[in-house]
Amino acid sequence: MAIQYLALTTLVVLYSLMFIGGYISAAGLGLTCPEWPLCPNGVMPSEEYLIEWIHRTTAATTGLLVISTMIASLINKNSNLKIKITSSLATGLVITQITLGALVIDTKLHAVLVAIHLGIGIWLFAMVLLTTLFAFRISRITVKPTA
Repeated sequence: MAIQYLALTTLVVLYSLMFIGGYISAAGLGLTCPEWPLCPNGVMPSEEYLIEWIHRTTAATTGLLVISTMIASLINKNSNLKIKITSSLATGLVITQITLGALVIDTKLHAVLVAIHLGIGIWLFAMVLLTTLFAFRISRITVKPTA
């Protein structure tokens, strides 16, 4: 059952990350923290960098959760090929997203890169959603009711 809640937590944190990213973009705060991966004041930024710092910290947390979910799906003996594929794709996409996020900052919010970042984020969300749905199917398939 742990893989189901790991996948669900990953989905919720990823959704939060996308929500925060959308807010940052809409509010024009994309370059409030012009350095990557840390803001100018280091690990604990000043108030002016707080929202971007939260976005980056949530992105790192999401990355760890996506990778952990993939590892859990690979070592779970009841996992089928679907969950292994979707969680592995999600891992590749989250690594791509983090790299692309750094490029977006480095290129000062190049419009094409920002659009690609959003598109890959949607694809990542779809893979994590499918992984979560497949994870909850594991418990239904493997748990047999007693008579």
